Amino acid sequence: MEGQNLVIERRWADRQFERLPALATELLQRQVDLILVGDGAAIVEAQQATSTIPIVMLASLDAVEQGFVASLAHPGGNVTGLTLMTADLNAKRLELLKETVPGSARMMTLMCKAVPGQALLRGGEGWADMRGTARTLGVHLHRLEVREPADYEEAFAAASRARAAAMVVMPCYFNLFHQQRIVDLAAQHRLPAIYSWRGAVQAAGLMSYGPNELDIIRRAATYVDKILKGAKPADLPVEQPTKFELVINLKTAQAIGLTIPPTVLFQADQVIR
Repeated sequence: MEGQNLVIERRWADRQFERLPALATELLQRQVDLILVGDGAAIVEAQQATSTIPIVMLASLDAVEQGFVASLAHPGGNVTGLTLMTADLNAKRLELLKETVPGSARMMTLMCKAVPGQALLRGGEGWADMRGTARTLGVHLHRLEVREPADYEEAFAAASRARAAAMVVMPCYFNLFHQQRIVDLAAQHRLPAIYSWRGAVQAAGLMSYGPNELDIIRRAATYVDKILKGAKPADLPVEQPTKFELVINLKTAQAIGLTIPPTVLFQADQVIR
C-alpha cells in the first residue's frame, strides 16, 4: 500500500529528452529498489545510469533490436519487462485501413524525424514490411516525416496535394505528443487515419489498432511484484503483447463522410458512437 509499505518516486521529462540523464541520477540518489520506465530514450538512460538496480520496461518497441536485452527468453542483465514489437503491427494497420477505405490507391505514413543522439525516437520501424504489404494491396505508400509543430501542417498539406486517400500514423514520440494536432488536421482534411493507440480515437481520431494498454500496464505490475519479492530480472523472460484491440469512432467517420464497412466493424473491440 503506497505510503505504508511502498514509496513511488515519480519523474517526468515533459518532452525534454535532455533532462532524462539528470532524472535517472535523481532516482539513483534516492536509492530506489526498482525503476519502471516507459520506452525508448528513458530505457536507454536508465540502463546507462545503473547495471545493478532492476529495470522494468513498460513498452519497448523491440527490446532485442534496441539492445536492451540479450534475448527475450534470457534477458541476461538488469533489464526485463515488455516489448511491443510494433513493427509487426504496422502492416496489419495498413490492411485495416485499406479495408476501411476500399478504393484507396495512395496512402501516407506519418513518422517521426530522427533526433540527434536519439535514433530510437524515429518510429520508422516496419517501413519495409509496410511497403511489401502496400504492394500486395495495390497501394502506393509514401512517407512523411515530422517533428516540430509546423511539420504537421505541411505534412497534411502534402498529403492533400498528393490526393492521398488515407494515412497510417506511426507510433513514435512526436506523434504521441502532437496527438490532438494530428486528429484535428485529419478532420480538417477529411483524411481517414489509423493510429496505434486508443487515446487518439478517444480524442476523435478515426480508428486505432494495437496492444491493449491496460493489459500491458497490469502485466508490467507483475514484473515489479516478482522482483520486489526477490526474483532477478535476468531470469524473467521479456513478454510480448497477447491482447490487441481495434477501436473505431463512428462519430468521426460520419463527420468526414466515411462509411465503415460491416466487415471492419465486426472486428472492432470497441465502437464509439
